[in-house]
Amino acid sequence: MDDEDTTPAFRTVSGRERGYHRTAVDTFLAAARESFEQDSDDLSAAEVRVASFPLVKDGYDIAEVDAALGRVEDALAARQRERAVRADGAEAWVSHARSEAQVILDHLARSRRQKFARTGFLSFGYRIDEVDHVAARIVRYLRDGDQLSVEQLRSAAFRMQRGGYREEQVDALLDATIDVILAVR
Repeated sequence: MDDEDTTPAFRTVSGRERGYHRTAVDTFLAAARESFEQDSDDLSAAEVRVASFPLVKDGYDIAEVDAALGRVEDALAARQRERAVRADGAEAWVSHARSEAQVILDHLARSRRQKFARTGFLSFGYRIDEVDHVAARIVRYLRDGDQLSVEQLRSAAFRMQRGGYREEQVDALLDATIDVILAVR
């Protein structure tokens, strides 16, 4: 048997800890590698960002896999940027990124505690004050050039509260902001 077949691609977790399903991760990353090496458009940076895997015993370490997925997303975004610049020019690419950034800024110009739709009183959503804090950091990044990394947004986690912000809206805005950051790297 080949040593490559027995050595896991990432550290595995043990005990009560759960990790990402090893076969699911291996299959996804193999498809991503093939797509990248063949220079195909079968997989986008956005699709890598939303990839999810079942949590199981003896699975891969979540942080290690997430870091690898971040590198894959970065590489795919860089390739997309290079293709667009070759096809339409750098000015068009920058103009598109500015336009996307302005949409985000316009959305985040809403009043404090009113930036996103809310869940019902009995339903849980993201904690409003935590989301508003991250939103303020995004505004400072886009408007003033303050530091904000893709990794910080990828790892943003919010506690839940009754009547909180709708998760899907917040997640979509975070994804759009990541796209802008990757576009101008």
